[in-house]
Amino acid sequence: MRRFGLIGKKLGHSFSKRYFTSKFEQEGIADAAYELYELPDITAFPDLLAGESALVGLNVTVPYKEAVIPYLHELDESAARIGAVNTIKIEGGRTKGFNTDFIGFRDTLRQFYPAGEGANALVLGTGGAAKAVWAALDALAIPYTSVSRNPTEKQLHYDAVTPEVLKAYTLIINTTPLGMAPDISSAPAIPYEALMPGHYLYDLVYNPEETRFLQNGRLAGAHTINGLPMLYAQADAAWKIWANEKSE
Repeated sequence: MRRFGLIGKKLGHSFSKRYFTSKFEQEGIADAAYELYELPDITAFPDLLAGESALVGLNVTVPYKEAVIPYLHELDESAARIGAVNTIKIEGGRTKGFNTDFIGFRDTLRQFYPAGEGANALVLGTGGAAKAVWAALDALAIPYTSVSRNPTEKQLHYDAVTPEVLKAYTLIINTTPLGMAPDISSAPAIPYEALMPGHYLYDLVYNPEETRFLQNGRLAGAHTINGLPMLYAQADAAWKIWANEKSE
């Protein structure tokens, strides 16, 4: 039995097992199972590999998308460039990291946001998920500014995101876990009163279906999308990697 799974610190919010279990059933893949592996710390990763000899593929979620890299034998070119891993292929005792978040975000953003003249984005968060978002925005030629609690010289602190700043961006992307179940009352600290119908809000969180971040956008008349389409797109790309099918 081939075993696949998801590693992260808290996985009660995850739909990944449901997605892959359904996929295996629908496609008649009888020799595969998908499990959730909660790791209290990334240092437990080698023990997981040693204790699960049937593992051939893993997805990676917060907070380990960057922390897992030193434990891998090899990185795909895109994962090395992005600096974050959300998919691992295990073959012949070797681990190789990939980034399919980039694919999932890029492809779903193309359908959601009318990029073109005047397109720009405000990216909330600077973690592993944000790195994939940055790469996708670069690929789509959408300029962006990032917001962080500990900003670099070229980033903004949340305190600097005034109503005037928010109005200067048409696309606002939440890459943080704020608002994710069970902490559904939380949301990034931005001036939501400045949101308008011309704004597009993309939340990488998908559980709950509508976060406080997206709810505030909807009430202002903005366009909104949660992270579920991205989850499915990146999961499909991960499966293609595990199954040795081409994924772009």
